[in-house]
Amino acid sequence: MKFVTTLLIFSSLAVTALLAQAPAPAGAKPVWPPEGPTPRTADGKPDLSGNWQPNAINQNVDLARSGVVIPELPWAAEQHKKNKENVSKDDPEARCLPPGVPRMNTTPYPWSIIQTPKEIVIIYEGGAHVWRKIFMDGRGHDPNTVQTWLGDSIGHWEGDTLVVETVGQNDITWLDEAGTVHSSDMKVTERIKRPDFGHLEIENIIDDPKTFSKQWSFTTHPSLLRGELIEYICQENNKDLDHLVGK
Repeated sequence: MKFVTTLLIFSSLAVTALLAQAPAPAGAKPVWPPEGPTPRTADGKPDLSGNWQPNAINQNVDLARSGVVIPELPWAAEQHKKNKENVSKDDPEARCLPPGVPRMNTTPYPWSIIQTPKEIVIIYEGGAHVWRKIFMDGRGHDPNTVQTWLGDSIGHWEGDTLVVETVGQNDITWLDEAGTVHSSDMKVTERIKRPDFGHLEIENIIDDPKTFSKQWSFTTHPSLLRGELIEYICQENNKDLDHLVGK
């Protein structure tokens, strides 16, 4: 068991994520992630299977400060401002609730991808230790999936790019720690590539006319994890809540 606070875990992993992005010395080849061509499945598709680290701490903490332009409608901009001014004390992820999509891609804990022709499963170490199923069998969205934490995800291939569309999420989650909000009508499209053996590229496209004046996106660059996922139980001994008092 890990009797440590969520904040300490978050901080240590954030440092690890930042160190993982540090450039190698001039002229030196990085030891990790390993080099090589994109692996492929028997049907010729890129094989996304493996353990991955997000390398996206800046986007998780504050999308706007990381350089992302967020076209918020006035009500959303005002709520975002209030959340940030209140030192993000109401961040649902700080209360061990699932971060939702696309924040699952930036939360600084690794995940595993298990790929089959008919479905892809993503198992997350952090973010309440949850999992997603991406259905690849040509089905449409389940109309009964509404007001859920991770929504309903269906996918298809466009060449070497996996395109995943997610709908049906609730409006409780934030898109970053700084308090960027969204509505329950949000549609998220992830365009996932594996350009080489050691890296992924995930373009996260946000469509939510109730919250944003136009479609917008941001891109993350996960890399292979050196090791395995470990048990992480955010709900256990979460002492951070005593300190999240805001202003």
